[in-house]
Amino acid sequence: MDELLGQESINRGLRKLHPDWNLTPSGLERVIDFESFLTAVRFIDLLAPQCEALNHHPDLTLKWRRIGLTLITHSAKRITSADLELASKVDLVARELPKAN
Repeated sequence: MDELLGQESINRGLRKLHPDWNLTPSGLERVIDFESFLTAVRFIDLLAPQCEALNHHPDLTLKWRRIGLTLITHSAKRITSADLELASKVDLVARELPKAN
């Protein structure tokens, strides 16, 4: 199992991520508004192989051009190192795609 993280470790990890990440009772959450629906779908297409490689999968919502992500290690019911690692992958993929104005 991935390392369970305490509040201090989570806060330290969040400081390294895009500022739109938030810690909520559901996990680490971020919403990204892309330029178009097709760009949002492309984001999912690019992220999916990385999720598979990590064997860690986010909860995703797609509403028109908006992607909502929630990261939590379901088996632990807490934030683990895998969640922060995946969040950094999300940031890398999102950085390369055009966002809404």
